[in-house]
Amino acid sequence: MHSILGLIIVLLAAAVVVSALFRRLKLPLMLGFLLIGILLGPHSLNWLQDNPDTTDLAEFGVVFLMFSIGLEFSLSKLRAIRNTAFGFGGAQVFSFIGLVMGIAVLAGLPWTTGLALGGTLAMSSTAIVSGMLAERLALQSDHGRQMIAVLLFQDLAVIPLLILIPALSNGVHEALSLFLLAMAKASIALFLLLFVGKRLMSPWFHWVASHKSTELFMLNVLLMTLGLAYFTQRAGLSLALGAFLAGILISETEYRYQVEDDIKPFRDVLLGLFFITIGMLLDAQTVWLHFGWVVLVLTGLILSKAALVWLIGRLLGNPAPVALRTGLGLAQAGEFGFVLLSQIAHLNLVGDTPLQIILAAMVLSMVSAPLLIQQSERIVRHLCTSEWTFRARELHDIATHAMGISEHLIICGYGRSGQSLARLLESEDIRFIALDADSSRVRAASAAGETVVFGDASRREVLKAAGLNRASGMVITFADYAASMKILQLVQEIRPDLPVIVRTLDETDLDSLMQAGAMAVVPEIIEGSLMLASHALLLLGVPLSRVLKKLRSVREQRYSLMRGFFQGSSDDTDSAGGEAVQLRMLPVLITEQAAAAHQTIAHSGLAELNVEVLAVRRHNIRGLDPQPTMQILPGDVLVLRGGSENLAQAETRLLQG
Repeated sequence: MHSILGLIIVLLAAAVVVSALFRRLKLPLMLGFLLIGILLGPHSLNWLQDNPDTTDLAEFGVVFLMFSIGLEFSLSKLRAIRNTAFGFGGAQVFSFIGLVMGIAVLAGLPWTTGLALGGTLAMSSTAIVSGMLAERLALQSDHGRQMIAVLLFQDLAVIPLLILIPALSNGVHEALSLFLLAMAKASIALFLLLFVGKRLMSPWFHWVASHKSTELFMLNVLLMTLGLAYFTQRAGLSLALGAFLAGILISETEYRYQVEDDIKPFRDVLLGLFFITIGMLLDAQTVWLHFGWVVLVLTGLILSKAALVWLIGRLLGNPAPVALRTGLGLAQAGEFGFVLLSQIAHLNLVGDTPLQIILAAMVLSMVSAPLLIQQSERIVRHLCTSEWTFRARELHDIATHAMGISEHLIICGYGRSGQSLARLLESEDIRFIALDADSSRVRAASAAGETVVFGDASRREVLKAAGLNRASGMVITFADYAASMKILQLVQEIRPDLPVIVRTLDETDLDSLMQAGAMAVVPEIIEGSLMLASHALLLLGVPLSRVLKKLRSVREQRYSLMRGFFQGSSDDTDSAGGEAVQLRMLPVLITEQAAAAHQTIAHSGLAELNVEVLAVRRHNIRGLDPQPTMQILPGDVLVLRGGSENLAQAETRLLQG
């Protein structure tokens, strides 16, 4: 394709077909784009050539990827996890680079080549790992937090590597001086942008947003992204560094989420083009001729990264199961590895055949990553005897809460719908036990006096510990078809007579869920929560008239019982209108030194922040709707409701004044 228009048409047609196929197969789209590049590239059908037009467009994909990483990266977030990020993450990156350098020297390659390849292979896939953690409700688990911290450091490490790898092609001595000069320039750029630009960015965005023009806001985002990328390029640095800094600056403003939504289409399309160009580098014939080497490199990559992360985790004091889960989750190659590998290819730091072998191994490692993460629990149970101790303690906690109760309701999932249902059950003095696999939500809700325990409801032993054999019913409140089917299968095996109500997104899976044993399948969002509650109350013997009266009362109060939820890592903020506008609930413990201690609620100043005190927990007794004249005492837990930013300000005012 010699015409840029023809190139774009071919890319769009292939992307539409492959995207639809990979979404149906629930595989990462990135792998689909790599496949397009392999099939249509110069080594296969030769419909696409590696020309300047393709390269320039693909580079913009990297620019917007770095911008998105910058948006996710915030200085406050880095401060919160700096020890794990720089300690664990730094140890992982530098030790793996050292390992690859040692192997390269033993193989007779220059150490500079080993350094470039080590940095490339040290990266892990942010998209795959974070997506799998969110899907498995493990973002706030011990291993989940460590994976995110390591991925954050890897994202930061890309910046010096993007500067260092081109410098290596000029010889060792010249590379060192060029690298030091580039880092000095980068430090100056960081100072100017983060300390000077930070003070200008928020007022500038306020001025742009005041015009209430979507087009103007979008143009401004593009100007900031491409303008700062151009600035760093003119300074002798990379486009990606400027885009990353632009993302950091905007992440410190209140417009972060709006910008993230606006920039996503540009990022996804151009990033897809970048991965297509990476796929164009792969020669399937060369890979087939050296397939044994590909398998060897693939096996070595996964095993060495997993073992190295496990070893570092153990040295840092992590339990063996946590260290092993972290290692298995970070064992694959990553998106930024392809960015660095493309630099290595254009600078001819590695021969064509080794490049093909490494590229194929990286692609296959990312294909195998979802399967490896899914099977990590089984692997951990087989290799770590201490995992049984943890599981036993988890089951003991659940059994302790369920001990002595019968004819209760089991709530699987304590998200928005689960919390709405629990409050209605409490108002009817109906006993229940709630299970949730999000440890951050469990901690927050437990601190506020909620009856919820940590546990995965799709496990047989967890359901038994929750008193499945003594329960009157079960409600599955999360809209996850696969997990719901697994729970229904277990219920059918253990208690086939138990009535089960299931929440689902739409009617697509209604028939299969009913056939699997669900007594009722209820729709989504607020009305779905109300219907779920009505079924549960009727199931437990509450008269129909009282159920209707209760639901009518809730509607008359404009859903006040259902507005505000304890936030967890699995919540999808996009589907409910964005993070900034959602009502959240936050438990705050008042200490003896807190500024609000011995004040009344009215004098605490929370009303000025549009934050409401929904309940006060005192001596493990929870009182709803406290009066403004109520005095706040040390040891009280105030359950606040408001917007996320307002809640942060309210917590600061209560504790620090």
